[in-house]
Amino acid sequence: MKADALGRLAAVLLVMWSVPTFAQESQSAPLAKQLVAALDAVKLDSIAAKDPATPGVYVAALYIPGVELLAISAKYAVPQLLEQRLTKKEYRDIYLDLNGAEAKVFIEDLGMNGLRLRPDNQAPDSYETAGKRTVFDNAPKKQKLTDEEYGNTFSDADQRYAHILTLLLAQLKKSP
Repeated sequence: MKADALGRLAAVLLVMWSVPTFAQESQSAPLAKQLVAALDAVKLDSIAAKDPATPGVYVAALYIPGVELLAISAKYAVPQLLEQRLTKKEYRDIYLDLNGAEAKVFIEDLGMNGLRLRPDNQAPDSYETAGKRTVFDNAPKKQKLTDEEYGNTFSDADQRYAHILTLLLAQLKKSP
């Protein structure tokens, strides 16, 4: 009996060790919640900002209350146009312009609660960069990804999303 119990314990431990763990906290979760609360407070459905770290790159988000937060980052061919729109607070137009850019990062945050590696009974978030879309549905093999690639893509997406959200929060704070 003891040997049987030890055998089962060993099998459980072996399975646990072979399953990759992504025990990382989402960097984007608290920032997404802050941005949604700030947008609700000022009654905006979109926001945009310049990325001061990368010339010509802008970020924007479209907020659909109760549904999702869509975020985008892209280099825009005519930055002067976006500068004018930023001055006029034409955030939705900036979002639309960036959405048409060739090389962009696009994030769908369903639930507006930051990126989640393993969604709990909710639609999965997704991340698109360089024309490749990854859905965080806890099924990397379905997307022809190894567990390691899936985890690395999530880390990259979460870091980029946190950066975008930080820039957008800063823009909201400086807007009267």
